[in-house]
Amino acid sequence: MSDDIFDFGFTAMDEDELTVVQQTTEQLTQVTSTAETTQQRLDNLYNSIMPLLTNLKANPEKEYIYWPDRTGKIEQFETKLLAIYQGT
Repeated sequence: MSDDIFDFGFTAMDEDELTVVQQTTEQLTQVTSTAETTQQRLDNLYNSIMPLLTNLKANPEKEYIYWPDRTGKIEQFETKLLAIYQGT
């Protein structure tokens, strides 16, 4: 006889339960957004640092690195890292 009962797939709840569900959903949305933003910033940081490391190890047989305008390039990179860190 269990085939005679049809469940429409919904559950009744009172106003307090509805409020809790809505608050939980809102918190989940905020946490998800924060996690996605943080992941994007970490990806940007990784993608910024890897070319530097790749270039530094490109020719290990050479004893010296020729790096004209080193100070200017380092300052640009510091500015880029700071922007990623601050999320701007």
